[in-house]
Amino acid sequence: TNNRQGFPPSRRLCRQAEYTAVFSKPVRCSTRYFTLLYTSNRKSYPRLGLAISKKIIRKAVDRNRVKRMIRESFRLNQQQLGCFDIVVLAKRDTVKLLLGGKNKNQSGLWKALHRTTSSQ
Repeated sequence: TNNRQGFPPSRRLCRQAEYTAVFSKPVRCSTRYFTLLYTSNRKSYPRLGLAISKKIIRKAVDRNRVKRMIRESFRLNQQQLGCFDIVVLAKRDTVKLLLGGKNKNQSGLWKALHRTTSSQ
């Protein structure tokens, strides 16, 4: 692949079957704000799926902002992530992340993924 750091449709989990594949036998890793579920895929690049629940983040504005933050973080870090299908789930404290304006934690998200993949 080229070195552009875009987020084309090929890098997204779109179909229900793709999400089901991740949810059926996931490897989990967590940070304070997020839980990552992932499985290896047969592609040469990572793909991202988001499952940000209305129960966890009530306001649509906040949910959308969280999704944008995660997508942007994924876009910037995808070169280091390996060939995985990744689903990101938000935890209750995630809204505090938005209010505090701390965007550094997404790199912690990918570091947690890297730690668990390299320890296997």
